[in-house]
Amino acid sequence: MKILAFAASSSTKSINKKLVAYAGKLFVEQHNTAKVEIIDINDYEMPLFSTDREDELGHPQQAIDFIDKIKGSDALIISFAEHNGSYTAAYKNLFDWASRIDVKVFQNKPSLFLSTSTGQGGAGSVLKSAETSAPFFGADLKVTLSIPSFEDDFDRTNNQLTNAELKQKLNDALFKLRM
Repeated sequence: MKILAFAASSSTKSINKKLVAYAGKLFVEQHNTAKVEIIDINDYEMPLFSTDREDELGHPQQAIDFIDKIKGSDALIISFAEHNGSYTAAYKNLFDWASRIDVKVFQNKPSLFLSTSTGQGGAGSVLKSAETSAPFFGADLKVTLSIPSFEDDFDRTNNQLTNAELKQKLNDALFKLRM
C-alpha cells in the first residue's frame, strides 16, 4: 500500500508537517509493507490561480505533477493548517489549479484528514471545511481527527504524541484508513 502524505501548509516550521510525518511513521509501524511518501507543497508553487492565468498558462506542470502523485497513491493522509479559520493560501492555490485538471482532485482515494494548532481548537474550522467538501472533490474520507494544543501534546525532540488518548485516536484513525 502506497500512502501519499502532506501538510496543507507552506511553512518550513509547520506543526502540521510534523503531525503528518508522525502519522506516516505510525502507519508504517501498523502495516510494515506500506510505503509512505511525504511531499512538500512548496514543491508545487505556482502563480495565484485565476481564469485569466489559466487561459494564459494552461495547466502548470506543478499542478499536473500533484494530480499524478495522488493518482499514483493508494490512500492519502493530509494535515490541514488553519489561517484565519480557513485553508492556507498556498494549499488553496495548489488545490484550485489541481481542480481545473480534475475536479475529483482526491481521485476517490481512501483519505485521513488531520489538523492541529497550538490552541485548543486544533484547527477544527478548516478541518470541518475540508470534511464538508471532501466528497465533491473525490475523497473517500474514512476519518478526520483534530489534535489540539500541539505544543502540549507533542514531543518535538522525539517526534511523537505524548498524550496517550490522542495517540490512540490517531492509531485508530490510521487503522480505518486501510479499511
